[in-house]
Amino acid sequence: MTEQRESTLAILPFWVWCIPLLPLGLAAAIYFGGLQTPTFLFINRYTQILPDTLWAWLTFAGNGWGVFALCFPLLLLAPRLFCAGLIASLIGGAVSQIIKPFLDFPRPAGVLALGDFYRIGEPLFHRAMPSGHTLSAFAVASGIYFASDKDKRATLWWIFIIAGFVGISRNALGAHWLTDVLAGCALGLWSGMLGAVMMRFIPDAQLAPNKLGPRLIALGGLAAIYALLTQTLDSVLNQSLQYACVALISITLTLFIKAQKPKAI
Repeated sequence: MTEQRESTLAILPFWVWCIPLLPLGLAAAIYFGGLQTPTFLFINRYTQILPDTLWAWLTFAGNGWGVFALCFPLLLLAPRLFCAGLIASLIGGAVSQIIKPFLDFPRPAGVLALGDFYRIGEPLFHRAMPSGHTLSAFAVASGIYFASDKDKRATLWWIFIIAGFVGISRNALGAHWLTDVLAGCALGLWSGMLGAVMMRFIPDAQLAPNKLGPRLIALGGLAAIYALLTQTLDSVLNQSLQYACVALISITLTLFIKAQKPKAI
């Protein structure tokens, strides 16, 4: 067990754990430098050149149910990566729920006049720091990335690009300051790293479709279908995407059920 723990920690050198300090430091510089409003208004204004639906869909990729649904096929294709992302998102969600009410920073709508910036949906006023959607997106991306074999990580850089656009979407929709997004990025990266490290203690044999853990996660897929069909997640612009995710989960669950049958010898 000691050797396994040492090899687990070895997958993430010390300098990797320091990477999230970069967005966290930038957030501090913007906040204490009096640039919070100008940076928000700049991004909020110039992101309007792209359609609202695009930003709403990107925000959906940071919603808890949304990112779970979009990644659900990995339950069969790469269960270790899916579980790493799931654990990371749970860690990040817990951290977010603790920090948000503790800081209780105002959102743009709580500081600026509603006519001064572009907004989609109902205005949100409180619990700005950190951006939960950004945190979830980076937690899942980081969990998947660091749970992957080292020789395969070079091909996964694009998931951080998507996570970054999820963060920008929170500015584009008028829900968060840039500082909230940067803080969410940092906390999400750390959550993903922890999720990847924790996954190293779970044997591959326990990730087979006929094991208890994957079966419980599959039940979570049913809960996700219910949420996607009965709730409007973030914006009405996401309705068609929600239906597409229901189809995605349903197909995955069908294949998952077929995988329960023992293979003929």
